[in-house]
Amino acid sequence: MIKNPDILERLEREIIKKERLSFKHALALFEAMWKEGVNLGVLPPKNPLEGIEVDIKIARILNCLKNS
Repeated sequence: MIKNPDILERLEREIIKKERLSFKHALALFEAMWKEGVNLGVLPPKNPLEGIEVDIKIARILNCLKNS
């Protein structure tokens, strides 16, 4: 049992920062995740633009905050 998950999370983040993926390895991971999504029936999306309005609103808010 993990007694202090915050320490574990910090350790995981530090390890991820130090390790660099090669393009080949990153592509293999992406392809595996894509296949998993296809097998689950969530990829490819039926309507790729579904929910785009929400994404645009969030982007506008974040861009506004970044500039202030």
